Amino acid sequence: MSSFQKFLIVAGAALLLAGLFWPLISKLGFGRLPGDIIIRRENFSFYFPITTMILVSVVMTLIFRFWGK
Repeated sequence: MSSFQKFLIVAGAALLLAGLFWPLISKLGFGRLPGDIIIRRENFSFYFPITTMILVSVVMTLIFRFWGK
C-alpha cells in the first residue's frame, strides 16, 4: 500500500471520529475561540473560524512532523 493510500485512510478515519465526537468537541469550545469572526444580521449569518483553523493547522503540522520521522 502506498503512503498516499495510508494517508487517505488515516484522514478518513480522523474525519469519522471527529464527526462522531462532534457533540463532545463542541462543548469544549472549539469553533468559538476568541478571534473567530461571527457576523449576524437580520436574515444573514456569517461565521469564519480563523483562530480555530490556525490552532488545527498547528496541531496537524506537529502531528505530521513527528509522524514523518
